[in-house]
Amino acid sequence: MEKPIFFELIDKYIAGKATAQEQSLLEEYYKRLSEDTSSSLTSEQEQALKQLMLQNIRLKMNEEISATPGRHISYFTRYIAAAAVILAFLSIGTYFYLKPTRPTAAQLSAIKSDVAPGSNKAVLTLANGNQITLNNAQNGNLAKQGATTVHKAGSGLISYLMGDNSNQQTETGAKAPEYNTITTPRGGEYKVILPDGTQVWLNAASSIRFPVAFSGNERNVETTGEVYFEVTKDKHKPFTVTTGKQTITVLGTHFNVMAYPEEAHIVTTLLEGSVEITDGTNTKFLRPHQQAISGEDIIVTDANEDEAVNWKNGITSFSDADIKTIMRMVSRWYDVDVEYQGQPSGRLFTGSISRKSNLSELLRILTLTHIRFTLEGKRLIVKQ
Repeated sequence: MEKPIFFELIDKYIAGKATAQEQSLLEEYYKRLSEDTSSSLTSEQEQALKQLMLQNIRLKMNEEISATPGRHISYFTRYIAAAAVILAFLSIGTYFYLKPTRPTAAQLSAIKSDVAPGSNKAVLTLANGNQITLNNAQNGNLAKQGATTVHKAGSGLISYLMGDNSNQQTETGAKAPEYNTITTPRGGEYKVILPDGTQVWLNAASSIRFPVAFSGNERNVETTGEVYFEVTKDKHKPFTVTTGKQTITVLGTHFNVMAYPEEAHIVTTLLEGSVEITDGTNTKFLRPHQQAISGEDIIVTDANEDEAVNWKNGITSFSDADIKTIMRMVSRWYDVDVEYQGQPSGRLFTGSISRKSNLSELLRILTLTHIRFTLEGKRLIVKQ
């Protein structure tokens, strides 16, 4: 069954508009899901797997139900829809198959060990080279640089508080900016409020370098990895982000930039405002709900905003992504090294899971797609 038809059938069933034949098709699908006894799972493993699957689609189901106030949806209907949506999200490529498969007990035992998800972790490097491990630092003032005070406001948040003489100059009259860098490791994320009030979220394995005071007529920062910005508007001081060979210029806007060196492209997604993107030879402008994909050229497309910023909102998500792309995300967030046995296929995955979930929860879901995993400490082996 092709993907668009599959989702259309689920929607019709929930809305009570499915034909008798279509209802029978989904009900047979549910029957196979509930009565398949070919698996050697224990009842405990089967219940755990069921809970993981339901957790993965609970948000989707809530959205469907809340979007249709006053409509009565029976528990049986909800469960069939849930089962269908689960397998739709977990199925791969162009086609979806009606008969579901379950991981064997041996496959589940291979991922019996576990890795906790990432957390608020980062290192602050001051202008003098001193480093502060932010997740270990006490809340309160951490350092003073010129007229700027570095303050830890809570777990996962650092802010720069400006004094009255932030435009301090050297004896020659030339400004001497001091730069700080905040770096997250694999398995870390952090939020920083810059001296101008701009809010910045850093994903795992990312960094931002910025002056402790924005003097002059510009606000310039440098980033690596993935960073989400909510830029404070200042028409007299454009805000520029340099990442790799690309520069993004804004006055005040909300946008996400993903520029991991292991990824093939730099992807900039605009949620609000406008941005100018240049790579030295090409220049493109983005409007809200657009995305720029930079490689040899800059290609502007419509954006899937939720997918681009889900990481900031506590969700790991992917849409039509191959296993290598997903495993790079896994490596960064769970701080594991990924190895492959056999040639990874080109099948495409769509799904989402809470970033608070342990690695085993994601792996157990992916085993439904005929991919096997072995987790040995921080070493994840992928077998296809």
